[in-house]
Amino acid sequence: MDLTYYIDCERMKYPNTGLCKFCEHLGWSLIKEKEVNEDLTFYTSSKEINYFGNNVKYLKQSNLHKLFFPKIPINAVWHATFQETEYFPHKWKSPLVLTIHDINFMHSDEKSRFKRKYLINQLTKKIKRANCVVFISEFVKNNVLEYINLDSKFYSVIYNGCNIDHDLLIIPPKLKPQSEFLFTVSSISPKKNIHVLPSLLVNNNYYLVIAGNSHDKNYLELIVQEARKSKVENRLIFTGPISENDKNWYLKNCKAFLFPSLTEGFGMPVVEAMAYGKPLFLSNKTSLPEIGADVAFYFNSFEPKDMQSVFESGLQQYSSLNLSNSIKASAKRFDWSNTAKEYLNIYRSIH
Repeated sequence: MDLTYYIDCERMKYPNTGLCKFCEHLGWSLIKEKEVNEDLTFYTSSKEINYFGNNVKYLKQSNLHKLFFPKIPINAVWHATFQETEYFPHKWKSPLVLTIHDINFMHSDEKSRFKRKYLINQLTKKIKRANCVVFISEFVKNNVLEYINLDSKFYSVIYNGCNIDHDLLIIPPKLKPQSEFLFTVSSISPKKNIHVLPSLLVNNNYYLVIAGNSHDKNYLELIVQEARKSKVENRLIFTGPISENDKNWYLKNCKAFLFPSLTEGFGMPVVEAMAYGKPLFLSNKTSLPEIGADVAFYFNSFEPKDMQSVFESGLQQYSSLNLSNSIKASAKRFDWSNTAKEYLNIYRSIH
């Protein structure tokens, strides 16, 4: 009997986002790892039709599906790949997998108490409807358990894979620092805590390359203000959104990777930097100690002197202990083929 799986890749219409990359890498890996009797159908916007080739099927996303969900075979598995998706089979009885990446909305000052309660109630309904819930880290699982009772719900923790392809030819980007540089990449917003980083440029000649999209001009100005306080604003480089080529070049050539984020369900950029064996300087918040494990250095405080001490001692340890190979080995914990195999086992178990 053929087994049919529908994978919600609607978020791929927003390129260069974490959810887009999650869907892309999971999709290709599912194609590679599935059995002959397993059929994949990707739910995508019109511009992603045929993105995964002609040997799989596609279901075209429509805004009407928020109200009238498309009819799918009763025994076909639907994988909702994002906890806040508006395209969700609430009424259909087909087997359902729900992936939860984070519940950052519960920790956001921008959300009112009423809004947070509403969102957690919506997520609770989705969890009740799902046959299996997948969390992308132990941290996310434990965070959800603080607010929602899973009862006897079938759930699993499945790590994301590593997005780095070492076989790609990498060429230098247009914005190339004049000397050694530190690197960070993420959406540029207060929850990413990037404004604490310019203090690490004091008493050295490093540049700081900050990559990522920003819609918050006030926060960009705060980063620059902090750099001015330390008199290092001339060594800040804002790239804006970057291509995979440019990201790989910066990761490969940076002196160290910095990630002081306050809210991470997983922290994919950390794994990508890990794959290059780079010294990792991370926040000790949320999922980052789980992902960075014992191969990263952690900021326990964001006071400039404390951060500078961690940074300087970490670089010395990295060099004296030759930690690059250990860091690369740790990155192998995160493999998209293994991720796909674990998801396929879940699809089969609830089909």
